[in-house]
Parts: sequence; C-alpha cells; structure tokens
Amino acid sequence: MSQIALELLLKRRSVKPIMMTEPGPSPDQLDAILTAAARVPDHKKLVPWRFIVFEGDARASFGRVLLKALQAEEPQAPSAARLEMERTRLMRAPTVVAVISRVTPNPAAPEWEQVLSCGAACFNLCLAANALGFGTSWITEWYSYSRTVQAALGLDRNERIAGFIYIGTAKEQQPERDRPALDQIVSRWNG
Repeated sequence: MSQIALELLLKRRSVKPIMMTEPGPSPDQLDAILTAAARVPDHKKLVPWRFIVFEGDARASFGRVLLKALQAEEPQAPSAARLEMERTRLMRAPTVVAVISRVTPNPAAPEWEQVLSCGAACFNLCLAANALGFGTSWITEWYSYSRTVQAALGLDRNERIAGFIYIGTAKEQQPERDRPALDQIVSRWNG
C-alpha cells in the first residue's frame, strides 16, 4: 500500500453535513466514486446494494418527501422549525447518495455477508470521495427507517436503507476525535 493511501486511511474523518459546501463531485468524479463503491467483496455476485443519487433540485424535491413522512409518522404535530429542518435536510451537501441494502436469499451467501458487503460499499464510497478531496458523512437518521420514505424510494421487501452519504467540500478541517487504543481492541490467539 502506498504511503499516500495509508495516510488517507489514518487521517480519515467524517464531516458533519452542516459543515459542507460546494463544490460537490463532478459527474465524472461521481462515476469514479460509485465505481469504487461497487468494488467490494460480493460473494456469489449478488450485488446486494444499489445507489440513489440526489443532486441539484432533487435534494429539495426529496425534502417534500421528508415533510410528508414526518407529518404521517409523528404522533404530535412537528414544530415549524422541525418542518423547515426536514424540508432542507438534503440541502446540507451538494451531493447525497442513498445506499440501499438488498438481500437475496441464497444458502451459499448468508444474509449477514450481503449486509456486510453493502456496508463495505458505503465505506468504499466514502473513501473514494475522500481520496478526491471531498468530505463525507455516512448517516442514517430517522428517515432511513421511515416506511413513507422507503415507499417513496421504491424499495422492495428485501431492501433497506443502509444510509445516506453526504458528499461535499468541507468548510473547515475537522478536529480529530478520540479513537480506541489498540491494546483495548486487539488480542492475539494463542491456542
């Protein structure tokens, strides 16, 4: 592994969507990012993931879906501030990619492997965007679990939202956060 690639991995840091701005990836850059996202382990070639891209006006249009979902699913009427926050949620970054996990029954590729493959696709997507100089944030939040949102995205019964990955240019460098010490998370098998 090149020193540059290792340095990227060692310094990788999520960027809060509110801390993102233009520019986002160009069409060619986004194609490269999604191509890298799809180069993950995929036992039995089931392709247990797919991508839905939100750019430009599509982000605002999806805000209307979020409003509808919130109003349909919240037990109490949401405040005006909450409604505005949901309406503009995807506007926080220039590009947002919903990653959809799709499980296909196959005894040779257990569900767990397919879900892990989707998680790897999410993280490859983040790393590829980071390698091109963009900030990313892989988050789920309430709308990933909303039946109304799932229906609006046309999810099948065997599909779930693995997350929304926000991509943009970081407004400022993100501060480092504490990471676990290796002696707390690594053990060695001694038979």
